Amino acid sequence: MGIILLRSLILYLLVIFAVRLMGKRQLGELQPSELVITILVSNIATLPIEDVNIPVIIGVTPILALVCFEVIMSWLILKFPPLRKIVSGSPKVIIRDGVVDVHTLSELRLSVDDLMTAVRGCGIFDLSEVQFAMVETTGSFSVMKKQGMETPTREDMSVSAEAADPPMLIVSDGKLLEHSCEVFNMEQRDVEKFLRSIGRVIGDILLMAADESGKCYIAWKNGDKPFTGKMEVGDDKSKDKCGDNPASGGSKPFHGNMD
Repeated sequence: MGIILLRSLILYLLVIFAVRLMGKRQLGELQPSELVITILVSNIATLPIEDVNIPVIIGVTPILALVCFEVIMSWLILKFPPLRKIVSGSPKVIIRDGVVDVHTLSELRLSVDDLMTAVRGCGIFDLSEVQFAMVETTGSFSVMKKQGMETPTREDMSVSAEAADPPMLIVSDGKLLEHSCEVFNMEQRDVEKFLRSIGRVIGDILLMAADESGKCYIAWKNGDKPFTGKMEVGDDKSKDKCGDNPASGGSKPFHGNMD
């Protein structure tokens, strides 16, 4: 039993290493060649686990070889576009100018139900709203709405807005993330002082996120109502607040570079 567990652990770590080596794209939607490699690696990894008479090296060698083949193939596909078309295929347009291409649907062996399912997956329930749609080489669908059906943007409505980066996680499951503090030019004592002002400690936090302006969101471990507002960092003579009425005086919102 111990040998089987050890073999399983070795092959488990090897498969994780193999997937990581093939790149992050391997973890998302797979190209045909990537899908083949994934299936082969998983099947080969089970052989030494199922039969203890098969040496582990018999499973390790082909897995590493397949990973090398995939890395080499990825490099060749990157350098030679014609090879990419042969190996991965090319996207297919199934709706153009709002008209469904029946020939392409037949070529891809997609039924009307498949088409409607894919369109609904893109958040569209009325086919009359679709201007253009295509099937990517990964099998996913990309859909563009007709201009009149698109959601108006700030630019369309002539509403100005400053560009801002998304919030970053500062505290996760009661632990302060030092990298985020560095980005916002904060220290642990700044966060602790702010939390004391609202009667809390870092250990009470499930997650805390904030943006460059100091707007923060805090979810508590005990299930209390989440806390939202403005976080400010100042000197000891000023009080840090998080709410709709921030303190005036020496305190100021923290800021940093989100790059």
